[in-house]
Amino acid sequence: MKYRNKTVVASVTGLTLEGMDIMFISFAMSLIVADFHIDLATGGFISSITNIGMLAGGMIFGVLADRFGRVKVFTYTIFLFAIGTALTGLATNIEQVYLFRFIAGVGAGGEYGIGMALVAEAWPKNKQGRASSYVSVGAQFGVIIAAVLSAVLLPLFGWRGLFFVGVIPVIFAFFVRRNLKESPEWLAARKQKPSIQNRGKLLQLVNRPRTAFTTIGLVIMATVQIAGYNGLMIWLPSMLQQSQGLSVSSSALWTISTAVGMIAGMLTFGKFIDKFGLKVSYGIFLIASAAAVFLYAYATGSTAVLIGGAIVGFFSNGMFAGYGALISRYYPVEIRSTATNTIFNFGRAAGGLSPILVGFILQHANMMVAMSYLAGLYGISFLVMLSLGGIKKKEAPGIQQKRLAS
Repeated sequence: MKYRNKTVVASVTGLTLEGMDIMFISFAMSLIVADFHIDLATGGFISSITNIGMLAGGMIFGVLADRFGRVKVFTYTIFLFAIGTALTGLATNIEQVYLFRFIAGVGAGGEYGIGMALVAEAWPKNKQGRASSYVSVGAQFGVIIAAVLSAVLLPLFGWRGLFFVGVIPVIFAFFVRRNLKESPEWLAARKQKPSIQNRGKLLQLVNRPRTAFTTIGLVIMATVQIAGYNGLMIWLPSMLQQSQGLSVSSSALWTISTAVGMIAGMLTFGKFIDKFGLKVSYGIFLIASAAAVFLYAYATGSTAVLIGGAIVGFFSNGMFAGYGALISRYYPVEIRSTATNTIFNFGRAAGGLSPILVGFILQHANMMVAMSYLAGLYGISFLVMLSLGGIKKKEAPGIQQKRLAS
């Protein structure tokens, strides 16, 4: 297998396992709440503490990967979130659940950006979009695997048995360490700049006004991406049950339809990037997302709801596939993992609060106002995207040739 294909396989598998781990909480939440006799708000903090861990892990491991190498640190992040997941099954109280989920979050937050950096550094620029989209689809695979495992394991072994599956990524980490070499671009940059191990600091993301502006802009875009996804996926089924009178089974069918639209959108967006460029592709999808979400509030009837859900998913979450390529283009190799992990995990932490605001809007207004809020988010992201400067194009000598050869 060519090196660049190996990076995709490793990154897809890593994100699949991460997505699986995160969704375990969703499927096991009611059982955890009942087992520890806690209220829903206390249980909901499990997801919040996981997001906080992701932010911490993203910054810590992003810096380490830029200093000491992608593959080595990538395997450490997988070990960490595997251990955190497995230990969750041994928790004897909710405080221990918080601790172990934080550990799992630290590992998961570090894994994303490193995997994306590996792919960006292995593939030529005219194919980075589709490669990034392949990796992003891995999270949806993780959701499907988590659903299947939950259906099988929860009735047999309870929620603890579900989390014991978390030891499986350890095997994957061992395989990656044995079969994946270090990024050629990182090695070339290290050779060209021997002091690279002393770089990769967080301050380099804001050390100049233009760089700081770009970093803040990308954080806003990542926040909108996560906020839109969480707001739609967490609340829309409930909204549709109330506004359209859909049953639980019908809203589940909506979830599947939307997920299928998301996967198709990711794969399409990757090809858009390679053909039209990042800014044009994001411009098209952001405008379409704002329009689709706003118009979806007017959908009536089961057919319109299902088709509309797939269209909303296609545009709104299709863009998720491009963030690895987008962030990688703006930062040099010596801070690429730091930038990708920090920016996207800030987006995760801030965007993860969106369901709270959507819930408040629904409580005091209606679905139209909530959908207008979500549409407005995509409009803000579009304006921010327009304000971003040119994309970095310089590469270390010989990197393009090495990419093509691999």
